[in-house]
Amino acid sequence: MDYVITGGAGFIGSHLAKLLVKQGHRVDIVDNLSVGRLENLAEIKNKIRFHNVDICNGTELRQVIAGKDGIFHHAALTSVPESYTKEKKYFDVNVHGTENVFDVAHETGTKVVFASSAGVYGDTKAIPTPESAKLEPINPYGITKLKAELLAEKYGTKHDIVGLRYYNVYGSNSSMQAGVISKFYQNVTANKPPVIEGDGKQLRDFVFVDDIAQVTIFAMEKKTGSVFINVGSGVTVSILDLANLFIKYSKKNLMPVFETEQQGNVRASQADISLAKRLLSWQPETTLEQWIQNIFKK
Repeated sequence: MDYVITGGAGFIGSHLAKLLVKQGHRVDIVDNLSVGRLENLAEIKNKIRFHNVDICNGTELRQVIAGKDGIFHHAALTSVPESYTKEKKYFDVNVHGTENVFDVAHETGTKVVFASSAGVYGDTKAIPTPESAKLEPINPYGITKLKAELLAEKYGTKHDIVGLRYYNVYGSNSSMQAGVISKFYQNVTANKPPVIEGDGKQLRDFVFVDDIAQVTIFAMEKKTGSVFINVGSGVTVSILDLANLFIKYSKKNLMPVFETEQQGNVRASQADISLAKRLLSWQPETTLEQWIQNIFKK
C-alpha cells in the first residue's frame, strides 16, 4: 500500500513509519520539522520519501497526500503548558491543519487515521473512561483536539475517519519523548532526583509507542467505519510510583522532590480499551515497569 504520514518525523509518526516500511509499504512523510527531527528517520531515510511541508499550507499538502491509499495524520502541537501561551498557533495547526488533511481526503474518499487525545475528556470522573464519556477538555490543547474530532464527524461521512484517543505514550527514539517519563529518565541518569509536580498521586495510563504504532495500522486496515477509539494500556500508575520505579531500576540512591503543579493537568486518566480490543483485535503487549527495567539493563 501507498501511505502518507503527516508529522512522520515526530515521536509517534517515526515509529509508525518504521513499522510500515518493515511491513513492505511505500511511505511518504510530511513534516515541517518544527517539532519532528530527521534523526528519528535516519534508519529508514533511503526507504521513504520525505516532504518538508506544513499542513497549514493546503496547496502544498494536497500535492503530496492526494491519491494515497491511506493517510495517517499525526502532525500536531501537543504541549499542554505551551498551548496556554500559543493558543492561536495551536488552533491553526491542530484545527485548521487537520481540516486541510480531511478536505483532501474527502475529495478522493481516502481513509484517514488521526491522532486524537485523551485530553478531549478533561478531568473526567468516569475512570476507566469509555468513549461515550462526556467530552470536557480543560486546556487549550484538549480543546483543539475536540475541534478536530468535530471536523472528523463532519468529513467522515463519505469515507472513514478513525480518531485514536491516545493516552500517555512512552518509548525511545534518538531523544526519547517529551513528558514526565523523559524528564524522570534524564534526571535519574544524571544522578538527580526525579521532580514531581504536585503531590504525585495523579494517576496516568501509559502506553508503549510500539503498541501505538501497531494499533494505528490495525485502525487503517480494519473496516471500522468512522469512529473514535481509546488507545491506552488500560491500567494506571501514580506519578510518585513512576518516579520510584525509575529510582528502583536505576539503583540510584535518590528521593523524589516536589514542586508546584502546572495548570491544565487532569487528576486521573485511564482508558477503557474494550472497544479497541473488540474492533481492532488489539491489546498492548509491553508493560511500563518491564520497559523501565529494560532501559537500565542497556
